[in-house]
Amino acid sequence: MEIGMQGRKLFVGNLSHCVTAAEEAEQLRALFATYGGVEQVNVLKGKRYGFVEMSSRGEAEKAKKELNDYPFNGCLLRVNEVRPSRPRQRRGYRRH
Repeated sequence: MEIGMQGRKLFVGNLSHCVTAAEEAEQLRALFATYGGVEQVNVLKGKRYGFVEMSSRGEAEKAKKELNDYPFNGCLLRVNEVRPSRPRQRRGYRRH
């Protein structure tokens, strides 16, 4: 049984290393806008991934479904939901 998305933010991986982060962000904004409102796009400089926040969960779900494995700038996009981070466990080390 597949559970629907919990949020509106998507991880977008496998971006091209041949395009600047600013250019890639604008291209991603245009691509994801075909599936709904895009609130924010953040492509990390020097990395091959970024984040896209859609206006609603439904739009994010649709974009994820349609754009995962989508050819983009010579690479196949990897699109996944961003999940809340889990609290880190304390390791018990102390500084004296």
